[in-house]
This record gives sequence, C-alpha cells and structure tokens, in this order.
Amino acid sequence: MQYKLIGNTMPAVEVTFDAPGEAMYTQSGGMAWMTEGVSMDSNMKGGFGKSIGRMFSGESLFMATYKAERAGSMVAFASTVAGEILPVDVSAGGLICQKGAFLCAEETVNLNVAFTKKFSAGLFGGEGFILQDINGRGMVFLEIDGDKVEKNLAPGEVIKVDTGNVVGFEKTVKYEIETVKGLKNIFLGGEGLFLTKLTGPGKVILQTQNFNEFAGRIIGMMPSR
Repeated sequence: MQYKLIGNTMPAVEVTFDAPGEAMYTQSGGMAWMTEGVSMDSNMKGGFGKSIGRMFSGESLFMATYKAERAGSMVAFASTVAGEILPVDVSAGGLICQKGAFLCAEETVNLNVAFTKKFSAGLFGGEGFILQDINGRGMVFLEIDGDKVEKNLAPGEVIKVDTGNVVGFEKTVKYEIETVKGLKNIFLGGEGLFLTKLTGPGKVILQTQNFNEFAGRIIGMMPSR
C-alpha cells in the first residue's frame, strides 16, 4: 500500500492499495471517504476478550476493516481534532500509546491492552491505568493533538509530563505515575495531583495540546441552568 497525508489543521491520511486483499482497520466511524473497490467489514478484531480490552483503552468495541477488491482503490481516515497525523512503522519494535492515539493501521498491526506496573498509580493518574500496546508488522497512524514533539531520552534521562500531553513511547522507556510534591503545589499549582515520569533510553512522542484539559475549559464556559 501507499499513503499520503493531506491537510494541515484537520489532517487525513489517504491509503491507496497496491493489490487486492490489502487491508486497513480503524475504530468504528473512523473512515472519512473511499473509492469503489473497497469492502468494509465490522468485527471484534482479535475476539471478544481483546475487544473488551480495547474498549477500556479508549477505542470502540467493534473495529472496521477496509479491504481492497482491486488495485488502485483508496480509503481515507481523518483526525478527530486539530493537530497532526503521525505515521509509524512498528515492524522494528512497537509503541506504548495513550488511549485515543490510535487512528488506523494495516491489518498486520496488533492493538492490545497494556497495563502500568502499579495498578493504583495508573488508576489515579488522570488518564486511566490502561494504555495501548501497538506491535506487529506494518504501518500505524497516530493522532497528535496540536503539534508533535519528539524527545530521544538517553539511558537514565528523565522527563516529567502532564499525562494528557503524552502520545506514546518506545518499549525501552520506563513509565511511572508520580505524585506532585507539596500541598501548595497540589492545590494552587493548577497541574493536578500527578505527572507522568518517563525514563530513557528511548523515543518519547509528546503533543502540545491536552485535549481533556481543553474540553474541560470549554465545559466550564457553558452556561448552567
């Protein structure tokens, strides 16, 4: 298959299939447009157990698979918020991503559930304790809210991030939830109780917009009756 990223503010990825049988999958409702010669199949990819896990990690229970019936057919997947679309080849390793980062992937890419090592830390970390483990062979496309920032951490190097600004990281990176120190910082700092602590070595992908925080501000401005 071949792909092309289009658009700037609300981007999309157009995937053109080279041969019949090639396929892409996305969560239910993720497709934006397609040509003739592409069939759609809604299914619990990976079975009921994996489907339930994906639901808890922020994806839909059912996934939609788009398969080429002839060469040259095309399907497009659009982002849901303003930002970027990041293409990643997971053949060399794989990524751990926050819920909601997944847009679409080749059928040979696996989307599984990943848990933090400490249940309590993840549960109270602000974004839920369940992450997405993306692995296998082929291309996956991730949604970036706002602009993308990449950090290559050296062994032992640490970066602390608001959890909503984390997109994903390589599996060599250690992931922890850390409590903000000091009562004054907790109640007056405006950053919540927790930060995500990422320790190298490995690549970390961040985003400049925390969509949950943005949505919270919009809700706060809505008039109440």
